[in-house]
Amino acid sequence: MPVLIAYWKIRGLAQPMRYLVEYAGIDYKEKRYEVGPAPDFSRECWFSEKHTLGLPFPNLPYMIDGDVKLTQSNAILRYLARKANLLGTSDTEVIRVDLMAEQSMDLRNLMVRHFYNPKWEEMKENFLKTVAGLLKDFSDFLGQNPWFAGQNITFVDFVMYELMDQLREVDSKILDSHKNLQDFMARVEELPRIAAYKKSDRFMSRPINNKMAKFGFE
Repeated sequence: MPVLIAYWKIRGLAQPMRYLVEYAGIDYKEKRYEVGPAPDFSRECWFSEKHTLGLPFPNLPYMIDGDVKLTQSNAILRYLARKANLLGTSDTEVIRVDLMAEQSMDLRNLMVRHFYNPKWEEMKENFLKTVAGLLKDFSDFLGQNPWFAGQNITFVDFVMYELMDQLREVDSKILDSHKNLQDFMARVEELPRIAAYKKSDRFMSRPINNKMAKFGFE
């Protein structure tokens, strides 16, 4: 039975999960909920079944794998990564993965706060300055390693790939100062299963964010 991944009909939090299962060859299917049109942006499609699925803490995204029912994106990512041996292969790698999982979530939260803010256009310049400093930290952490955990790919690489891919949508030159981050992005894109996925009809390139966002909703 395939793993079910359910989320809004956007890239958002689910995109790294999609990359992970595609890379790992995990059999999966998706359920995509769509927010209604402006001005109400109704979420009734989700609310009407939110409490009927047996989820301990009903939310989106959620994952169902047989008797296992999970919410919380990092919990889902870790579960899928455990199935695929993508949690790190040494204590050092596991430590780096744990750190990156939380640090990348801080970056994502910063991005979401800005992308959904009605004053996005006014905030964009300062946002890019802030992100430039954060990207330097990520670049320093990656160093000469091929992957963020070290020598082996882990689930946090798909998280970081997605975040930096979104940032490239904001500013196509945002990674120009960090050759190792550019190389990292290319390395992910050259993975055969990822390359094939991005060319398939399963891949969602847009929208990045939901309809009420001020960036990435097209």
